[in-house]
Amino acid sequence: MIRACRCVTQKLLRGRAFSASASNREIQDIGELQNRIHPTYSETSRHDLLCLQWPSPPRNILLVRKEEAPDVNAALVEFANHINATYPSLSLIFEPHVATELRNAFDFPIFTTGHSQHAPKSALQDKVDLTSTLGGDGTILHASSLFAKVDRVPPILSFSMGTLGFLGEWKFNEHKRAFRELYMSGASAGYGSPLLQAEAHETESKMTKAPQPQNMSSAWGLGVPSKATSVALSDTERAISISPDCAMPSSRPTGWSSIRGKSMGQSRGSRVLLRNRLKVGLFAPDGSRIPSSVSETSSASSALAAGEKQGDVYAMNEVLLHRGRTPHLSIIDIFVGGRFLTEAVADGMIISTPTGSTAYSLSSGGSIVHPLVSSLLLTPICPRSLSFRPLVLPANTPITLRLSKKNRGREIEVSIDGVRRDQGLSVGMEVRVVGEDIKSRNNEWIGGVPSVVRGANGGGGGEEGNDHWVGGLNGLLKFNYPFGEEG
Repeated sequence: MIRACRCVTQKLLRGRAFSASASNREIQDIGELQNRIHPTYSETSRHDLLCLQWPSPPRNILLVRKEEAPDVNAALVEFANHINATYPSLSLIFEPHVATELRNAFDFPIFTTGHSQHAPKSALQDKVDLTSTLGGDGTILHASSLFAKVDRVPPILSFSMGTLGFLGEWKFNEHKRAFRELYMSGASAGYGSPLLQAEAHETESKMTKAPQPQNMSSAWGLGVPSKATSVALSDTERAISISPDCAMPSSRPTGWSSIRGKSMGQSRGSRVLLRNRLKVGLFAPDGSRIPSSVSETSSASSALAAGEKQGDVYAMNEVLLHRGRTPHLSIIDIFVGGRFLTEAVADGMIISTPTGSTAYSLSSGGSIVHPLVSSLLLTPICPRSLSFRPLVLPANTPITLRLSKKNRGREIEVSIDGVRRDQGLSVGMEVRVVGEDIKSRNNEWIGGVPSVVRGANGGGGGEEGNDHWVGGLNGLLKFNYPFGEEG
């Protein structure tokens, strides 16, 4: 009886039902999952990093891996099995090709996009509560690009398993602790959340028509609804209730209550570095907007970005204009804040974020900018003039790059976060860029890419959030490294 109750309870928690004959190795469409939970971010008095707070336990996690790396593949399987065993109420989402490749490695259902023709086409941004990457900086960029059409990106927990790993500070051997801190961020001390307990009392008040049994869940302190209950339950209520066919609650708690050990507490959450993005729009010579999709052959993002809008696209690193295969230098008119700045004659131009300042912009002679500095970088690539220096501008400064009529080639290439567009920039066309708004009018943090960093347990001072960045400059980029000394 207890085993049957557990089975039905887990079905309710996952928001889906399986038949007794269904294979555990099935791939299902994410349209069957419950909608996304949006965390909140609050400022802290100790340092400039933000504190993440879940209103209720997250339910859906997207796992993104580095391609063509057997060690990363093995780590991904280990990580997924750990999540399924320790956090049974979580559903695991993979990219379609990864789900197909690894389906036999798991004895539980996994989810992906566009798997069922009959299921509604649900975009990742509607379902994913949080994202975890296993790989290098390119993997993080790819994960960010999956949400390039929306202004609210799920928190990203990154494990450094790539070539450089400047953006990801967690090592994979820390995955259990790191994920627990992220999952429990916002949970109160003990086994239950005050929010869930409050909603539990509201649920009980709705169930006045149903007789209340004497057996109560020790984890939640909830009664068991009977078959006579005619009230439609919310997502949270379904998560904390059990099957009406069971005479007793499940002996295994779920959600926050299932995680043993010391709780994070409402005042202590995972620390988040909110990385600014660029808001990019492409326009024809007549001022009409051009769809900003990228090449389907060069990125898997297109397959996952369901319901893509014909609007702006967000970039985490940079926007690049380059002459490509054309043998002539490109001629680009640059406007800053609506005013003409200069005519650039160069191989190309880069507009980057502070996060992208250590990428292509750095190789082109641009400045290194801390990710907490709200700014844009305008960097020329191999300019003809020796006096053309890189610029650092406020993040809310509109920048327009227009291909001049003097340009000798028919068009130049346009890349967004390293992914080249199928259609280049022709004469008269414009790329308009401005920093993303990361705060709403109500002073709520809504934009950017929330990157989970160290420092969840507090302590220290403002330097705590800077350790990884400074360490990356010294250890990975060899900042001001003396000549003649061994590395």
